[in-house]
Amino acid sequence: MSRTNFDQLLQAGCHFGHLKRKWNPAMAPYIYTERNGIHIIDLHKTAVKIDEAADALKQIAKSGKKILFVATKKQTKEVIAEKATSIGMPYVIERWPGGMLTNFPTIRKAVKKMTNIDRLMADGTYANLSKRELLQVTRQRAKLEKNLGSISDLTRLPSALFVVDVLKEQIAVREANRLGIPVFGIVDTNSDPNNIDFVIPANDDAKDSVEVILNACCAAIAEGIEERKAEKADEKAADAQAEVDGDEVKEMKPKRAARKPRAKAAEAAAEEAPVAEAAAPAEEEVKSEE
Repeated sequence: MSRTNFDQLLQAGCHFGHLKRKWNPAMAPYIYTERNGIHIIDLHKTAVKIDEAADALKQIAKSGKKILFVATKKQTKEVIAEKATSIGMPYVIERWPGGMLTNFPTIRKAVKKMTNIDRLMADGTYANLSKRELLQVTRQRAKLEKNLGSISDLTRLPSALFVVDVLKEQIAVREANRLGIPVFGIVDTNSDPNNIDFVIPANDDAKDSVEVILNACCAAIAEGIEERKAEKADEKAADAQAEVDGDEVKEMKPKRAARKPRAKAAEAAAEEAPVAEAAAPAEEEVKSEE
């Protein structure tokens, strides 16, 4: 089942590439033709690539891992923030903090600092500060929130990156490549697809183009999350049933009654009787010989 179709992509303007003189030759396999000096992207290939990326994203989400969305372009910020928030994934829409992946512990320290400021404000520790000092703390908190607020819940490295405009976000792509983190990218005709694990050839400047691709990918991620929840619910139900069955089996087993001393004595006598019988003929034989 295809998650998008040719008409949807065409209507959203996904086929518009960059000027011919700005193209990257590595994108040649995804270019259909050239019109008025502008390259036109082959939307049939785009649709196939969207399905491949969506299926892979679904499996990552199903395994309970995080996908980091990256887009610092002004026209795509809102779309990324809205879509990523709807599926509970982290995102970066302001400046990419250099070393965010390769120097992740430092980023986590900055996030903890922001959390610490919130805690101290809540318990009244900052109540005795002067207006100037309080203003400085508030500004510091706002700056941290702007740059790191969306990744405050990211306690470990993401399992994948979804990048809009891989040329603009090349620092993020390089960091992910260095750490072996798979990169999903909307790649325009002026970008290099060689460092991208899942290439989605499409217009990365138009809001509608980015939105239609995100809709398909985020729907797949949402499916993966729901399937994970369903599997966990089934496992819990199976475990609960197993416990109930185990208790029933225990109840069905008859309890062994404690042996009474008399019964033990009777058994001992029964064991000794054959021995006595076997000895009796021998005694008779001795008497007869006498």
